Amino acid sequence: MAVGKGEVEEIVKARTDKRDYRRIVLSNSLEVLLISDPDTDKCAASMDVRVGAFCDPVGLEGLAHFLEHMLFYASEKYPLEDSYKKYITEHGGSTNAFTAGEHTNYYFDINADCFEEALDRFAQFFIKPLMSADATMREIKAVDSENKKNLLSDARRMDQLQKHLSHEGHSYHKFSTENLDKVQGLVEEKFREIRNTDRSGFRFPGQPCTSEHLEIIVKVVPIKQGHKLRIVWPITPEIQHYKEVPCRYLGHLIGDEGEGSLFYILKTLGWATSLFAGEGDSSLDFSFFKVVIELTDAGHEHMQDIVGLLFKYISLLQQSGVCKWIFDELSAICETKFHYQDKIRPIDYVVNIATNMELYPPKDWLVGSSLPSNFNPSTIQSVLNELSANNVRIFWESKKFENHTDKVEPWYETNYSIERITSSTIQQWMQSAPNENLHLPAPNVFIPTDLSLKNVHEQVKLPELLRRSPYSTLWYKPDTVFLTPKAYVKLDFNCPHAGDSPKAEVLNEIFTELIMDYLNEYAYYASVAGLYYGISHTDSGFQVTLVGYNHKLCILLKTIVEKIARFEVKPDRFAVIKEMVTKKYQNYKFQQPYQQAMRYCSLILVDHSWPWMESLEILPHLEADDLAKFVPLMLSRAFIEYYISGNIERNEAELMVQHVEDILFKESNPVCQPLFPSQHLTNRVVKLEKGLGYFYGVEGLNPNDENSALVHYIQVHRDDFMLNVKLQLFALIAKQPAFHQLRSVEQLGYITALRQRNDSGIRGVQVMIQSTVKGPGQIDLRVEAFLKTFESKLYEMTSDEFKSNVNALIDIKLEKHKNLREESRFYWREIAAGTLKFDRRECEVAALKQLTQQELIDFFNEHIKVGAPRKKTLSVRVYGNQHSSDYKVENSEPVQPGSAKIDDIYSFRSSRPLYGSFKGSFGHVKS
Repeated sequence: MAVGKGEVEEIVKARTDKRDYRRIVLSNSLEVLLISDPDTDKCAASMDVRVGAFCDPVGLEGLAHFLEHMLFYASEKYPLEDSYKKYITEHGGSTNAFTAGEHTNYYFDINADCFEEALDRFAQFFIKPLMSADATMREIKAVDSENKKNLLSDARRMDQLQKHLSHEGHSYHKFSTENLDKVQGLVEEKFREIRNTDRSGFRFPGQPCTSEHLEIIVKVVPIKQGHKLRIVWPITPEIQHYKEVPCRYLGHLIGDEGEGSLFYILKTLGWATSLFAGEGDSSLDFSFFKVVIELTDAGHEHMQDIVGLLFKYISLLQQSGVCKWIFDELSAICETKFHYQDKIRPIDYVVNIATNMELYPPKDWLVGSSLPSNFNPSTIQSVLNELSANNVRIFWESKKFENHTDKVEPWYETNYSIERITSSTIQQWMQSAPNENLHLPAPNVFIPTDLSLKNVHEQVKLPELLRRSPYSTLWYKPDTVFLTPKAYVKLDFNCPHAGDSPKAEVLNEIFTELIMDYLNEYAYYASVAGLYYGISHTDSGFQVTLVGYNHKLCILLKTIVEKIARFEVKPDRFAVIKEMVTKKYQNYKFQQPYQQAMRYCSLILVDHSWPWMESLEILPHLEADDLAKFVPLMLSRAFIEYYISGNIERNEAELMVQHVEDILFKESNPVCQPLFPSQHLTNRVVKLEKGLGYFYGVEGLNPNDENSALVHYIQVHRDDFMLNVKLQLFALIAKQPAFHQLRSVEQLGYITALRQRNDSGIRGVQVMIQSTVKGPGQIDLRVEAFLKTFESKLYEMTSDEFKSNVNALIDIKLEKHKNLREESRFYWREIAAGTLKFDRRECEVAALKQLTQQELIDFFNEHIKVGAPRKKTLSVRVYGNQHSSDYKVENSEPVQPGSAKIDDIYSFRSSRPLYGSFKGSFGHVKS
């Protein structure tokens, strides 16, 4: 167990870690790690129990997962059902749990002043939990709903198939879905009554794969489009050699993407679009090393060559021997990452540590396996020897195997067939594979060597507009809080021609994917060394983002911008990326119904958004020449908005911008020219009619999916501090009662959530439910019934309860950013929306302190209450195959007074007025 806010060997911690740690062992032998962090806003706790899905009795598969759900219902000391979650939510916290193969983890966080009672409530679940018959039946349905949600997930299906094809007697085969003294006193008091049964942790010895499960190739029919190879070997678990990290060393090399790597060769041949290599499905007693390759259509036809090349690379590793310089480089990268790690949320931190406490000795609870330190060639060689042809399992996924399989996995009903292969077969594949120049990587030039902090003379609290020109604006904020040698740089390209049609949108996407593709073998090493980059298309252009160590960031940025400026279409790579993007669009129909509903909701509300179906229709007709004509046109007029923050000085930020402008705007034949004032794009959102309830119904895209979904959206207002906090306070108060009533009591579906929505500064709230038990129209009625019930609860709320909720929201707003990336994303949202309210949190806290209970009730009555004359709602209903008859009936029924049916999204969108944009005309900065 790890708790945030007995002496043993000193716990190893990062050089930059200012927290204090203390390990204690209670009288009942419960091991506890106490953590004191003077800078944290929240307290958190995690309990890790070494019982998981592998412990399920035969015939009671899913029992551990079911008990995970049941434990949080009630206890003898706190018998009111769901009172724990209510208490946590009302005091600014969150709670959850998960079941893994060997363990189950329970965790929560909460505002610091409420930690003691929360910890007591949490402890009682492990002392005297209550499990009523009624709650048990309801939670059985919830677990079943969760399972149904996953039935069409290829990842889940493949995971289960790999387990199915293992020894039946092995557990792997099973189906599973303050100050330290004060805190120590609390823990000893609250947890000492947990009964010690004197049992040692469960172990699962032996290998899950016998000879019949090895030397096989399994052809699998997936749900989604695409081809994938999973080459898997049972191996010695790395946890047994976590200082020597044999799997990390081998994954580092087999998963390399630079020149001469396996992936580089497969990519050059046009056979693969991604490759992962490393340990997976690991435990204390058994583990697997996996190589997972996403194949192109051409790659699917060359499966034998690809497997042959993989084994050729493994042979190269055997011949080269274990290299000390590679281990030392990997060790250096890991050491820098550990000592300069970003702080994360306390709730995530305690979960990570509590899990580590089950696996490592106390001194390594914080480190885990993240610091390779013992170079032991024989250990690495031993695992490398296990990656042999007579120890392999190959899983080959493709829709092309439909109607060519003869077996069905019993849990997910995945179709598959098995063929035997031998070592001599693999040898033949190696001999016939292309004779390419596979070789080990060169030393990584992106490893940072200058980790010093820049001098910041003034304490800048908010971003400032440092530079403004016809080409760009530069928002700048030096790091005065986190004090790490890292930076965050974003370039947002506003290009009017980038999204003016579905064709332009999909060409823009192919362009950004190709830039990433061209950069990969060079820039991959930057990401390995902790400097991450991404180039992604947007509705109005594209974005370049870099985050990580600042030492060599400018070198990478310059390379990226030059790739953009000198872009040329390579027909062979265009064909590969076009195929990849086409499959992505084809697979949208396999999204969960709630995701489809969210997509339709955005399509209805956001002006100038294009449907993916039109992009998919265009894709087959696109040629390389279309892109060659499009990119110069797209770049011909551009405006760039920069956000630069972190360990970068003012003059460095300005020079960075100047370099980009020199490359793009100021050469003799410039790639880009400034925008005309009329070309600056704005984000506009549809304004719904007051007093009307719009609804849009559509059948689910996947006819095999029995789940239906509803998004019930209430549009409220344009960004305003006082209205914002009223909406936020309503959402905070209503969130847990909505979940309890609609999910726990009525059992409408596992996915049930009430949350806020923000479209470019237009605020609202939405209830999202995915269900097999009721159709979307019926669910809509249940949402309205909940709002009617909630109305009385709001009126009956005591003054103390109101103040408690206000204080909880204030505490949430005053929570500090944990790291540079989190802070930067917060400020970037203001820039992207054009609101530029960088002091938003402080202003909204001031508004909250002025808010009265009656004002909240008045807000509810005007904007949220069922039947309110000024209320604006939109219900998006996606009907699964179980409710197709509901769709036909509800689609033909006359529209009720106060409702309006949306038959055609685009006719509706063009008929409605739009909210004004927050973005000004010149550089998105309002004068």
